[in-house]
Amino acid sequence: MGIIERIKEIEAEMARTQKNKATEYHLGQLKAKIAKLRTQLLEPPKGASGGGEGFEVTKYGHGRVALIGFPSVGKSTLLTMLTGTHSEAASYEFTTLTCIPGVIHYNDTKIQLLDLPGIIEGASEGKGRGRQVIAVAKSSDLVLMVLDASKSEGHRQILTKELEAVGLRLNKTPPQIYFKKKKTGGISFNTTAPLTHIDEKLCYQILHEYKIHNAEVLFRENATVDDFIDVIEGNRKYIKCVYVYNKIDVVGIDDVDRLSRQPHSIVISCNLKLNLDRLLARMWDEMGLVRVYSKPQGQQPDFDEPFVLSSDRGGCTVEDFCNHVHRTLVKDMKYALVWGTSARHNPQNCGLSQHLEDEDVVQIVKKKERDEGGRGRFKSHSNAPARIADREKKAPLKQ
Repeated sequence: MGIIERIKEIEAEMARTQKNKATEYHLGQLKAKIAKLRTQLLEPPKGASGGGEGFEVTKYGHGRVALIGFPSVGKSTLLTMLTGTHSEAASYEFTTLTCIPGVIHYNDTKIQLLDLPGIIEGASEGKGRGRQVIAVAKSSDLVLMVLDASKSEGHRQILTKELEAVGLRLNKTPPQIYFKKKKTGGISFNTTAPLTHIDEKLCYQILHEYKIHNAEVLFRENATVDDFIDVIEGNRKYIKCVYVYNKIDVVGIDDVDRLSRQPHSIVISCNLKLNLDRLLARMWDEMGLVRVYSKPQGQQPDFDEPFVLSSDRGGCTVEDFCNHVHRTLVKDMKYALVWGTSARHNPQNCGLSQHLEDEDVVQIVKKKERDEGGRGRFKSHSNAPARIADREKKAPLKQ
């Protein structure tokens, strides 16, 4: 029996099992088995060659956004509208067969936009090259899930389920669970919050399913069984997602109003070029890019080319800014002068841990280099040997 058949068999068993206190341990073990099998499904087959046309493209710019959706929902048209890169669009499905990159120039930054082939139901099992498409989406900073406003609402659930099956968690934060394997000592279970979805016995059963018998587990929040399995697997990617409803020009105003009020959603029309500026602004807010301008000492700030920081790629502190400029600048820095919204007063004298905000101006003041002879006009130390015996004896005075 193959891996896909075993997954379907376990899913069927979970569907026919009633959910109550008596069966929650059994359901927890089944969820752990499915997670293990899906991890095996993502591994490349043994002896497989690396030939064939790949989907992955070189990272470029300050951020990466992936377009994901069913065939013929307007992904290629949206790429052409936003970037100017030509991506073939036609009235039949699967017009795009490979990954087509484009670059959005927005707010003095360059954002790479990837047009991926349409995925279908069962993509997580490899149907329609779905695994390669989702693997490229894993390497992006933001996912734009393009949906057809005239189609049923079930498409959103299908796509979310397919992405979660391969380890993508959309609009979620990593669970506050500390987990560490040990060589000896058994399983240590502690919690700092009341747990309603999982208990110590179920935790032990899930760990035994993974053949883990020595570990340290600490729950800092009321997490679920799925959250605990995600922490054990350790290969989950937590990524932001915006649901983009295209073709709003073919539905009524009531449906447009309902879709636009849903969380993490925005409505557009590529045909009539409606709401594309709001889409770019929403992408900018979700990615959390921070532009920082440098100011050399005694000169005007350089507003032409900002240093772009983000919390997902390193961080947004003065130390991260120094590493962007040069890796040795952190050692040489004495203090930083910051102008902008993050400063309490302009300029503010800051250290390495100061958090920077968008359009801040930073001037790095370096330490003064010391001479070999000493500090300033006076020597700070003597060049004479420490021991008296090692000192040179003066020549005797002439009689």
